[in-house]
Amino acid sequence: MAATQLNELDVVALTVDLPEQKLARGRVGTIVHVHAPGAYEVEFVDHTGHTYALATLRGEQLMQLRYEPAAA
Repeated sequence: MAATQLNELDVVALTVDLPEQKLARGRVGTIVHVHAPGAYEVEFVDHTGHTYALATLRGEQLMQLRYEPAAA
């Protein structure tokens, strides 16, 4: 199965723990830059709008979150 291409401003969740960056599986972030297919700069922001992490991640470390129903 091919990986889904992610785009800037997509909302994503971590699928793995990244202890070296103090990020746990399930943290929600926004893609702010696509470096290349499969490499993304993701910003993690708290409820006050303060950025607490900015990380370059691989597509397999992320799951796109969707707010609209998709066709099956």
